[in-house]
Amino acid sequence: MPASGRLTAFALTALVIILVPGPSVMFVVARALSYGRKAAVLTVLGNTVGEYLQVIAVAFGIGAVAERSVAALTALKLVGAAYLVYLGVRTIRERRSLITMLQPGQMPSHGRFFLQGLVVGATNPKTVVFLAAILPLFVNRTAGDLLAQILVLGAVFSAIALVSDNAWGLFAGAVRTWFARSPRRLELIGGLGGLSIVAVGIRLALTGRKD
Repeated sequence: MPASGRLTAFALTALVIILVPGPSVMFVVARALSYGRKAAVLTVLGNTVGEYLQVIAVAFGIGAVAERSVAALTALKLVGAAYLVYLGVRTIRERRSLITMLQPGQMPSHGRFFLQGLVVGATNPKTVVFLAAILPLFVNRTAGDLLAQILVLGAVFSAIALVSDNAWGLFAGAVRTWFARSPRRLELIGGLGGLSIVAVGIRLALTGRKD
């Protein structure tokens, strides 16, 4: 089980990543703007399940490597830091295109909202790389049971995403017209989020890992 300090650090890092509008968030917002808050909530539930499927895959694929190799963990840290900087820069550069993702479509069934959210969550590339390259950095090799640690950290990530994505969806559903008419607001969110991710990446690259 991760120590409280390690768990808190992971939660804060995950929060920074989750708050930035990515494919999952923008899909939830699009559902809310097109079909309202109930559609957004169903989409978020499906998305959370999809993300935790990624957690399970990472837990079984990364746990054995992390247990055997400190060098592998160091490499993962550098890859993760580089990815965060790249993601942050790309988020800043592409902030003006966020509004293009908010396109209405035909009304699906309630079950389809859930399934669509699940697919988006399970295939979200930002989540894949975060879980594979960043999550293992917060695992304590000396505490044992790395699989359980990754599953617990993944559950924390999913819980934060569930709350954050629901907040995005409920807000967008409540102010659909106002939000859809304001591309500059989306640009600002994307720009500030990108700067935050770059800062996290630089900190990870410069900070030594201690177990």
